[in-house]
Amino acid sequence: MGAPSALALLLLLACCWAPGGANLSQDGYWQEQDLELGTLAPLDEPISSTVWSSPDMLASQDSQPWTSDETVVAGGTVVLKCQVKDHEDSSLQWSNPAQQTLYFGEKRALRDNRIQLVSSTPHELSISISNVALADEGEYTCSIFTMPVRTAKSLVTVLGIPQKPIITGYKSSLREKDTMTLNCHSSGSKPAAQLTWRKGDQELHGEPTRIQEDSNGKTFTVSSSVTLQVTREDDGADIVCSVNHESLKGADRSTSQHIEVLYTPTAMIRPDPPHPREGQKLSLHCEGRGNPVPQKYLWMKEGSDPPLKTTQESALIFPFLNKSDSGIYGCTAISNMGSYTAYFTLNVNDPSPVPSSSSTYHAIIGGIVAFIVFLLLILLIFLGHYLIRHKGTYLTHEAKGSDDAPDADTAIINAEGGQSGGD
Repeated sequence: MGAPSALALLLLLACCWAPGGANLSQDGYWQEQDLELGTLAPLDEPISSTVWSSPDMLASQDSQPWTSDETVVAGGTVVLKCQVKDHEDSSLQWSNPAQQTLYFGEKRALRDNRIQLVSSTPHELSISISNVALADEGEYTCSIFTMPVRTAKSLVTVLGIPQKPIITGYKSSLREKDTMTLNCHSSGSKPAAQLTWRKGDQELHGEPTRIQEDSNGKTFTVSSSVTLQVTREDDGADIVCSVNHESLKGADRSTSQHIEVLYTPTAMIRPDPPHPREGQKLSLHCEGRGNPVPQKYLWMKEGSDPPLKTTQESALIFPFLNKSDSGIYGCTAISNMGSYTAYFTLNVNDPSPVPSSSSTYHAIIGGIVAFIVFLLLILLIFLGHYLIRHKGTYLTHEAKGSDDAPDADTAIINAEGGQSGGD
């Protein structure tokens, strides 16, 4: 190396390493300060600077670490991973948003048992933070102490889980056509949650969700209200307020309010049997419905001045029907919410036999007996035919046997002839 080149190199080094002439920036690059020769800038005064780097620095992009942003639910665990391609014989380091070192390589720097080492190699440093709190949110820094120092940022977002909703504003003893307003609120969500209303499977259109910041300055309380006019169909219904938030990951978090609606009764008359005939027993059942249920029933017949019956029981019984019982009957169901009258026209039919369940039963039994008798007859016919065939065969065999045997007279003659020949 010649003298001019050596002189130029010395001047360059002096410029770079002079205490008042250059400074290492937070981004890891050397900065030339705009200061007059022989002066120093105050530490608290902002310094105008121009970033410059040597060709070797620009060529070492492989030494730049990289990370990723993470989102975690409060109370969960987050893993921070920092990687680098060319570590240049240096170790990776993780720091929290307060710039406190958590791990330098595999060495723990901060005594927090929630923070654990996951992996430490020359090319990777991964740590985990368990039981994450809202205070853990912020930018975490991964650094590698090369020349210059290089850093990468990981933004950790902590989601606040909303509390179970609370419904207020319900007043009992609602009457039909009354107007009701229910309020619902849920605290602790971050970011702010949304509230929805429904009645059974029907969505209710409540007011837009209102958002208010909690006292901790990090989470939010959300609220909403819904107003509806109740009907008798709403008696026994459940009004549900649900909170929707990304921290729940689709899980249902809701509260229901069971409502009761008071309304006037209704009634319907049901005959038993459905088609009554003269001489039969008949019961007319007055089926009342309401809230509260009817406590009293009044029976009457058109054309008859005094009521037939006033009772807490809902049935009107005819022990033995007559033609004179025909007519229009009314049943009035009475409760403290009002009354309702139902009508039924009774026509007593002639006492001619009609198909009944007992006759049907007897017909089925008779059919089964007839079928069994038919099977027995078929069996007897086949049995008789079988016996006739076998009896004929037996007689034929007997006849053949008699033809083959010698006749008794012939045997005697032959015997006598033999004897005389002997003589």
